[in-house]
Amino acid sequence: MTKRVFEAWKGSNKFILGGRLIFGPDARSLPATLLLIIVPVALFCVFVARHLRHEFSSYNAGYAILVVAILFTIYVLILLSFTSARDPGIVPRNLHPPEEELRYETTISADGRQTPSVQIPRTKEVMVNGVSVRVKYCDTCMLYRPPRCSHCSICNNCVEHFDHHCPWVGQYIGQRNYRYYFMFVSSSTLPCIYVSSMSAFYIKILMDNQHGTVWRAMKASPWSVALMIYCFIALCFVGGLTAFHLYLISTNMFCRQPYESFKAWKLGKKKWELS
Repeated sequence: MTKRVFEAWKGSNKFILGGRLIFGPDARSLPATLLLIIVPVALFCVFVARHLRHEFSSYNAGYAILVVAILFTIYVLILLSFTSARDPGIVPRNLHPPEEELRYETTISADGRQTPSVQIPRTKEVMVNGVSVRVKYCDTCMLYRPPRCSHCSICNNCVEHFDHHCPWVGQYIGQRNYRYYFMFVSSSTLPCIYVSSMSAFYIKILMDNQHGTVWRAMKASPWSVALMIYCFIALCFVGGLTAFHLYLISTNMFCRQPYESFKAWKLGKKKWELS
C-alpha cells in the first residue's frame, strides 16, 4: 500500500489528524505558550474583573469587562493555532538531484587511473522579471532554492520566505504563515494593554472607596499589581516584535512575490496538501 505524503516525510515535522495539521519538532513548547496567555487572563477574571462587575451603573457594563478579556484571549489563541499548525511554506524536496544540472567529470589519480565523478554546481543564475538572480543548491532537499528561501536546520526543510524558527509557537515562520504570526504578535499587545489598564483602574477604585493611599490599595489587591508587572514585561516583548516586523514589512524585506518566471517551482503556486 502506497504511503501518504506525511507518512513518508523526511523532515522533522510532526503531523496529526491524518496529516491535516503540521507542527515543528519543538511543538512541546506550545503548552508553555498557552499557559503564558491563559493563566494571566484567568487570574484577571477571578481577582480583578469579578470585582469590577458592580462598579458601573449598568450591570451589563460590568460584565462587558469580563467578556472583552475572554474575547481577546480567544482571538489570540486562534491566531496562535493558525501560526503553529499550518504549512509555513515548505518547498517539496526532490527524490533525486536535477538531472539537467549534473556534471560528469573525470579525475586522474596518482597512479594514472581515471575515476568518473558526478558534481552539481553549488549556484546557478536564473532570470526573475528580467533580472539575473543567483540561487543556491540545497544538498538535503536536492533542489535549487527559490529567492528568499532558506533551509531550516531545526525542521530539516526548505521554506519559502523563511524568516526564523520561533520556539514559542513551535514552528518556523515562512511565506504561508507569516501573516498569522504577525497578527498573533501584534494582537497579543491588546490583552496586555487591556489587562494592565483594568488592573490600574481597579487600584484607583480601591483608593477612592477606602480613601487610602496607592500603597494600601496595592496591598488590598496584590494580584492587580502582579498582573500590571507581568503585562508590562510581556508588552515590551510583543511590542518590540511588532515594531520590528512592521519595519520589515514597510521596507519590503519580507513580502509575497509570485514566481511566474520559475517554471520549475510552480508547485509552490498549486494547492499543496499533505493529506
